[in-house]
Amino acid sequence: MPSPQQDKDVVTVDLGGREVTVPKGGLYDRYRMDPDLDAIARDPRVSGVDFFRQLPKTRVDSPIGPTLTPNFYYAISTARLTMLAPTRAIRTRLPGELAPLEVAPGLGLVSVMFFRYDVCDIDFYTEAAVGIAVKPARHGRLGFFDLVSGLKNEHLHSYVLSLPVSTEIAQVRGHDGYGFPKWVTGLDVSIGRDRTTARVADGTGGVDLALSAPTPKQTPHPSGRRVGSLTSYTSLNGAWHSTLSQTNVLNAGTARGGSGVDLQVGEGRMADDLRSLAPKRTIRFDVMTEGQLALHMPVPASVPRHDK
Repeated sequence: MPSPQQDKDVVTVDLGGREVTVPKGGLYDRYRMDPDLDAIARDPRVSGVDFFRQLPKTRVDSPIGPTLTPNFYYAISTARLTMLAPTRAIRTRLPGELAPLEVAPGLGLVSVMFFRYDVCDIDFYTEAAVGIAVKPARHGRLGFFDLVSGLKNEHLHSYVLSLPVSTEIAQVRGHDGYGFPKWVTGLDVSIGRDRTTARVADGTGGVDLALSAPTPKQTPHPSGRRVGSLTSYTSLNGAWHSTLSQTNVLNAGTARGGSGVDLQVGEGRMADDLRSLAPKRTIRFDVMTEGQLALHMPVPASVPRHDK
């Protein structure tokens, strides 16, 4: 139960009939997804807002009630471990409508990701994910050069198995509004120029997944110069949808292989999902110490069935 002091620091809001608490005076409390970009630009944690000025928001109806899209994330940092895993194991976790992205016969890509959202339309939160790289749903045979281009330019497609978050509003929006497998848990993410650490708690407060690694050397990028995209597929109210997220990379780096990376796989939902994919080895570790993100609301998607 929150203390009386904590009660004074939060307000209750309605999301599609579900009540959640958000920080009093925070971005969601003040703007309800319709931000004053000039005011946000004055936040010392935000390097600029030009990226968002090119993305006008649209009011839409959604399972969480009327809302504005996209959701803006003004200051974020992320870490991603990409691993090889047997296609046979991956297929056991994919719906029949989706097909794994193979980098070689019998080998696909899975990832463990950690996110820290310092300044965001729905206020600060952290997040983690276990995901599978999949072929674009409406693409036929994916050629080798398509694969290389997609990986190089970070135009990727995925299916997420686990997506725990640290706040209630992120859980309700993500689960009810987007169809993602989200739950609230203890989740600490620290991404600095020298070291990256993260810890996801299981249901008893023990370790689900934990990461510790040196942060790869960072390279700065002018705003708008390096923009990646990720399309995620979810089933929402029995129908397939795709969700587009666009990342404005400002400082990022990559380490090849898994040298120096300590990933602790404990007991919990994320650990179980990762083990079920039987990952063989880490092939790259990507860290973005500074970036921005626009997360669009899901739209209906035509997803043809594939033979497993």
